[in-house]
Amino acid sequence: MTGARAQPSAEGRAVDLLLGGSLFNNLEDYGILSRNIHMMPFREGYFLIDGMTISEQLLYSTIRVECLYKNGSRGSGTGFFFRFLEERNSNFVPVIITNNHVINDSQLGALTFTKTDINGNPLDKEHVYFPLPNFESLWIKHPDNRVDLCAMPIGPIIEQAKSQNETIFLKSFGHSLLPSEEQLSNLTALEDVIMIGYTNGIWDSINNKPLFRKGITATHPFHDYNGKKEFMIDAACYPGSSGSPVFILNEFAYSDKQGTYLGKPRLLLLGILYAGPQYTATGEIQIINVPTVQKPIVVSSIPNNLGLVIKSQRITELEQFCGSLWNL
Repeated sequence: MTGARAQPSAEGRAVDLLLGGSLFNNLEDYGILSRNIHMMPFREGYFLIDGMTISEQLLYSTIRVECLYKNGSRGSGTGFFFRFLEERNSNFVPVIITNNHVINDSQLGALTFTKTDINGNPLDKEHVYFPLPNFESLWIKHPDNRVDLCAMPIGPIIEQAKSQNETIFLKSFGHSLLPSEEQLSNLTALEDVIMIGYTNGIWDSINNKPLFRKGITATHPFHDYNGKKEFMIDAACYPGSSGSPVFILNEFAYSDKQGTYLGKPRLLLLGILYAGPQYTATGEIQIINVPTVQKPIVVSSIPNNLGLVIKSQRITELEQFCGSLWNL
């Protein structure tokens, strides 16, 4: 096993360097679990933590998932950090969550993490770059193949970075951010939502930061859209947005369904973007996975700025499946 490589210059980096070396050569070498990991959790319910607002913390909650596919094409999607199987003593399995279609048929992958200083503060312009072969094999897919969701444990990556005297800074989500049925029922039909990701592959490569996008709920998040554990948002969903977490964020205060003003922040992880309807030449509307690769699109296929979101309760299903595989 070779060591983690520092991130090369931003220009021309991406997947171009995947063929230049590998950190983990196979799944056995990569390993599965590292449960005694203590990542910095996302601190919800506070105005300011460690000098950062909630929105500033969110900038460290996602990662750009870069892929080189078996057909030679390249693409990217969005992943976010989550704590699986968290125990009362704070032990957990750290994972990245994204869509299956982001990593399907990928032979090589690349992840870029932000470093920390000796005091645990992020060094935004200093990164650790991990090229990963056999990329698709490192992900565990939701047991229902109709659910476009998967997770990759990253404990081995965190530990490998430590062995190279590098510490990774990130903010991970936990179950406290997943809305209950009661919380969903108390939402209004029209809520502002934000989406975090790497639209069209665009990112702040110097500071390793994603982009915020804003929209509204197009269907009520409490209801299962067309009988599936999904809902729809009105937001522009372009290539690279696949796997983006979708939130309700009220950074300082909000009003509830009854109109009561609550002087506290609110953050709910509603779900994960995966697809959107498009018009075809015949005037039909088809549901198309948000692509990972930018390519010419025929004029007869037109996105209509709507996105389908997998409800976050599917994360719990995936977590339980992983736990059964790991005998935890």
